[in-house]
Amino acid sequence: MSVPPSLLTETTPPAEAGWRHARRGNSLSEVYASIKVPPANAPFWRKLMAFWGPGLLVAVGYMDPGNWATDLAGGARYGYTLLSVVLISNLFAMLLQHLAAKLGIVTGRDLAQACRDHYSRPVSLALWMLCEIAIAACDLAEVIGSAIALNLLFKLPLAWGVVLTTLDVLVVLFFQNKGFRIIESLVAGLIVLIFGCFLYEIIASHPDWLALSKGLVPQPEIVTNPLMLYVAIGILGATVMPHNLYLHSSIVQTRAFPQDEPGKRSAIKFATIDSTLALFLAFFVNAAILVTAAAAFHGKGHENVADIADAHKLLTPVLGAGAASVLFAVALLASGQNSTLTGTLAGQIVMEGFLDIKLKPWVRRLITRLIAVVPALVVAIIYGEKGTGQLLVLSQVILSLQLSFAVVPLVLFTGSRAKMGVFVNRPAVQVLAWVVSGIIIVLNLFLLWQTFFG
Repeated sequence: MSVPPSLLTETTPPAEAGWRHARRGNSLSEVYASIKVPPANAPFWRKLMAFWGPGLLVAVGYMDPGNWATDLAGGARYGYTLLSVVLISNLFAMLLQHLAAKLGIVTGRDLAQACRDHYSRPVSLALWMLCEIAIAACDLAEVIGSAIALNLLFKLPLAWGVVLTTLDVLVVLFFQNKGFRIIESLVAGLIVLIFGCFLYEIIASHPDWLALSKGLVPQPEIVTNPLMLYVAIGILGATVMPHNLYLHSSIVQTRAFPQDEPGKRSAIKFATIDSTLALFLAFFVNAAILVTAAAAFHGKGHENVADIADAHKLLTPVLGAGAASVLFAVALLASGQNSTLTGTLAGQIVMEGFLDIKLKPWVRRLITRLIAVVPALVVAIIYGEKGTGQLLVLSQVILSLQLSFAVVPLVLFTGSRAKMGVFVNRPAVQVLAWVVSGIIIVLNLFLLWQTFFG
């Protein structure tokens, strides 16, 4: 799709002195500014629909298979109490994704490119390696989640399910060649499927609506009860995904908005609305998993359910709803496949951004998928279902380790007037961003300490 030259005349950062290197290439150049945006005088809803989409791709990372275990454990053990933690986690995510979108729109650079330009070569390479490890860990969660879903639905052995997930590289490449809107539509369809499955689960589980509403308000016992605090930190640590920050800062640039101050302000406004609404959908899914576990297992002798396969086996007999277990597995499979699509894009963005090189999409995807498939396959063959469940937890620990290396540069860059010009974070936003970042980092470090030494 051709883009009017007037829309692409000012693609450099607002203050060139704020960047070490001259810009070399757009992020995701094959789809950069490929989606037309209505003129400034267009109706609100037309402009919103033009920007609608990237937020859905970001939201996928907040409802991937890696989040399911912590939500299941929280609901089964403590009922609705930890719903407030799910809500707070999503509010934190909304702020950070807003900053990621703003960085991409204002500077025309994704977070990986910004890191490459700002830091020395050794530091940039170290950040790249850490991010690649995180993406591999995320891909590992997708592989395991999809394999478990295939096992639950079709009794396919876990090892064969892991092998089968390597074929989705062909599906991803097929849709990538059809245009970015096709990918967004596919992701939206899978999210609707997940949403529908869990809407059924909530209705079938007959939750205590009064207790549910009280659970949205933070309770002191979350902090005073060490075991509850540990699960709460796990929920928070598994919610904010580092690769989503790189992803969002890039895919907002697929919109062909005017590269002047009014155009960028409008783009930031609608990109923020898009991601915030999408993250509310992610909140519903995560909350629905916790609510279903609370209604089905808490106080009914199944408080120790934290494993996805165990939850699947118990849902139908406990709830007495024949489709409960099947739809649970369908939602898990949709979640894994959705995460595959966004993981592919994140991997491409990170490699191109940090290293300024391009690989053929099938080569890049195959490398990432093999890094995830090999350990998953070995564990599935040797240790079976229990081993893959532990590997799923390990993948979330690795993601927690990498999170601060994405959050800190993001807050630094968006708080720099040299880089952002008139779009620099306001003092109140910058303070809030550092507070949120500090809370996330401290809680993740505590979670890691408890995991290894607690």
